[in-house]
Amino acid sequence: MKTIEIGNIKIGPGEPLALIAGPCVIESEDIVLQTAEKVKQIADRLDMPYILKSSYRKDNRSSAKTYQGPGLENGLKILEKARNELGIPVLSDIHNEHEAAPAAEVLDVLQIPAYLSMQTSLTLAAARTGKAINIKKGQFLDPHDMKNVIQKIEGENNQNILLTERGSFFGYHNLVVDYRSLSIMRSLGYPVVIDPTHSIRVYGISSSDPAGGNPEFVPALSRAAIAAGCEAIFIETHPNCSEALCDAASMWPLDKLENLLIQVKRMDDLRKELEEKYPA
Repeated sequence: MKTIEIGNIKIGPGEPLALIAGPCVIESEDIVLQTAEKVKQIADRLDMPYILKSSYRKDNRSSAKTYQGPGLENGLKILEKARNELGIPVLSDIHNEHEAAPAAEVLDVLQIPAYLSMQTSLTLAAARTGKAINIKKGQFLDPHDMKNVIQKIEGENNQNILLTERGSFFGYHNLVVDYRSLSIMRSLGYPVVIDPTHSIRVYGISSSDPAGGNPEFVPALSRAAIAAGCEAIFIETHPNCSEALCDAASMWPLDKLENLLIQVKRMDDLRKELEEKYPA
């Protein structure tokens, strides 16, 4: 498996478990900076490499009237400020090929949303920037099919790839995490990320409705994924989830984040120790 370098962070075999975290969407400069600063403090205490995630635009909303974010230009300014002031890499979604170049001027990681994971023009444009790319596996894809996405990116001489598991369709509204997918995607040669906060969304119900997510399952899904083996964890978090403008029902509360990360970090350390002592 390749080791991916993002700034001074290394993600790959034998490296510390990395954290990708932040508010679902940029609501304001204050919320992004305050959240990122708090998460960085936690990550520093736990010796976890940290990448800030927040979307400048959420394009896959159920209603055109719901909040979608500040947009590309204003959103990138906020992420750039967080990057410069806190000294952390930043990640955000891109939604069309025209966003790739301007986003790459600020972002350390370009993220391809799950719904767009098979969009060839988008993937190629992201690959050509040379930046690290986080591909979120589509809910409709077999994990083996991620090799096709990888080949598109590699074809543009870019091997800075992360693969994220965020659940697969189980019926119409529910997602299920098949932990075999972590092993399958790792076998494709790139680091794998688990995203438990999107995996517990209940689609078809507004993310602002408490019934739109089951965050009580985030700890169990996280622990199981780290035990199964992955190189990073992706958690959307917010200082006041109930008032969040996007994914309010599925984000993990900021004040509970440290205890969750303590659990998964210890799980990761134990897994690595057991794999070394008792290879199966």
